[in-house]
Amino acid sequence: MAASMARTCLYVQQRGSSSFLRRTHIYLTIKSEFYCSSSAQNGLLLSLHKRGILKDSFPDNAAQDQLLRLLQSSAQTVYCGFDPTADSLHVGNLLAIIGLLHFRSAGHHVIAVLGGATAQIGDPSGKTSERERLSAEVVNANVRTIRESIQRIFINHELHFHDSSKAPGTVTVLNNLNWYKNWDVVGFLSEAGRHFRMGTMLSRHSVQSRLKSAEGMSLTEFTYQVFQAYDFCYLNQVYGCRIQIGGTDQLGNIMSGHDYIHKVSGEEVYGLTVPLVTSSVGDKLGKTAGNAVWLNGDKMSPFEFYQFFLRQPDANIESYLKLFTFLPLAEVESVMKQQRDDPGKRLAHKRLAAEVTKLVHGKEGLESAKRCTKALYHSSVQALEEMSDEELQELFREAPFHELLWEPGTTVIEACRKINAIPDGPKGYQMVSDGATWINHQRADKPEQVLIPKVHILTNGLMLLRVGKKNFYIIKWLSV
Repeated sequence: MAASMARTCLYVQQRGSSSFLRRTHIYLTIKSEFYCSSSAQNGLLLSLHKRGILKDSFPDNAAQDQLLRLLQSSAQTVYCGFDPTADSLHVGNLLAIIGLLHFRSAGHHVIAVLGGATAQIGDPSGKTSERERLSAEVVNANVRTIRESIQRIFINHELHFHDSSKAPGTVTVLNNLNWYKNWDVVGFLSEAGRHFRMGTMLSRHSVQSRLKSAEGMSLTEFTYQVFQAYDFCYLNQVYGCRIQIGGTDQLGNIMSGHDYIHKVSGEEVYGLTVPLVTSSVGDKLGKTAGNAVWLNGDKMSPFEFYQFFLRQPDANIESYLKLFTFLPLAEVESVMKQQRDDPGKRLAHKRLAAEVTKLVHGKEGLESAKRCTKALYHSSVQALEEMSDEELQELFREAPFHELLWEPGTTVIEACRKINAIPDGPKGYQMVSDGATWINHQRADKPEQVLIPKVHILTNGLMLLRVGKKNFYIIKWLSV
């Protein structure tokens, strides 16, 4: 494992210089050995197609044959771009990252480009109206959090999923603001603009759909495809990148990059698209649709993320196991057979949720998600005892949190009244007597019952009080 960790590369471009990330027990270097047989590269593309990760390729007539030969010839560089229009990526972006992870595991070098410049322009692809303009300060803050998220996912992948007997390719995280900040508008248009034709740009689906809308399209959005094409060209010239991955809605932008590079250098480059992730009713998951499943824990807890996959309809499970996990296809078939043999256990749902949560949030995040699940849905007192204050507050995020000084002899009714969980007087007393109160998932129907540490108060000093069916209160007892 240590040898594998030493080959990991997370290389960050900042103002033209490289800075290396350090993580406990993980040693990051820029060097990577490459070993990859022709059959392995053939197997890579075939596996990605079988999994459903690759949807389309461009150019159509060359990608299957020429791209395969290119991958067989040597380690290639593959890139995908992510515009930091929010402070977190989401599940819709995760599939593209997984595509990069597959290429990296096969020994190829991968680049994640954060659009510190292009986020200020706004990609019109798949949008019905122009995105609200973001300030440079907001974009820069988003770049920082998304960079950390991408780095975390690559580290988790190598720790928990990569075959340690094989040397992975390098990982480079770039901000495209670095190669635009010294351009002036006249110089950029003179250099890049002359290679683009209006007829071709107007024919793109993302442009046509917006031109037909009531709002139309601004010049800023119209030029987005020029910037993404220039990104591809820059990466091709500086990093030797010849393959771009993007969602199916990015095909027009990928085509613009292919055409631009072909005109500038004559070199053949390729585009691969991954399918868009949609909801059970077919809506795209993402920021614009308002149904994003976020990858950052401060926007969506590991528990909520875990539950998203655990609650997927049965019809999605097999395809999601192929798309979002690194289980061999034979093992996916085995898991699905177990599911069919005993549907009630929901083994495939649990495996899916566990694998994806571990990739995004690490082993600790998965353990937290499982603790929260046991505490909430299985009334596990042990799980409650193992939870931190933060986990309990996240799990019962609508529940008021109270810190009370422990006084020996405190009764159930007194605890309830101290936090105003029940009405004063006989009515509140009667509610407790009638069994309306629960402490740590156990009914507490004796108002004068003295609270006992390690019975009513957990070893972590916490007490979960429920009044009625849905009113939760979290009490942190101090000096117990």
